[in-house]
Amino acid sequence: MGSMSKGNGQVDSQKVDVQHELPAAASGASHAEAEGGALEAELQKLREERDMLVDRLARAQAEFENARRRAQREQQEYRDYALADAIKTLLPILDSFDRALASPANTPDFRAGMELIDRQLHDVLAKLGVVEIEAERQAFDPNLHQAIEMVETREFPDDHVMEELQRGYKLKGRLLRPAMVKVARNPRR
Repeated sequence: MGSMSKGNGQVDSQKVDVQHELPAAASGASHAEAEGGALEAELQKLREERDMLVDRLARAQAEFENARRRAQREQQEYRDYALADAIKTLLPILDSFDRALASPANTPDFRAGMELIDRQLHDVLAKLGVVEIEAERQAFDPNLHQAIEMVETREFPDDHVMEELQRGYKLKGRLLRPAMVKVARNPRR
């Protein structure tokens, strides 16, 4: 095919390739339908992808909830097991109490039995990590001691424990119970 334009800028109507020319009205409508179909297909694809993601999210949430419940149950079982183990270590001490109480009071056997029980109990608590808090003649520490009474005296240094009224304990460095104490207060002049 040659040139379609004449020298004066006009198009030669005889040389126009009619076969490859699209009709103007039909071309716009079918192009819009093609784009609409493509958009509808894309929209459907996005809906399917959204549904799949929502389903995956729901499954992940259910798995998380199941894992959380399982962890709580295992933690409770561990606590129960640990408590049972601690109680088992205390049972021989109860047996010793029963034997000591079965003997007549104020006899050497009774005293020896009570001393044995005291020793057994302290040994078990030490194995579990329980430590007694030092109190008597120590400087008063509000983190470890609970002052029940302040006594004016010159027999002890100021703000020192005079007497332990109830023993305090720590478990692996953590305070279980403070020692209840009387604290010396030197008179002011």
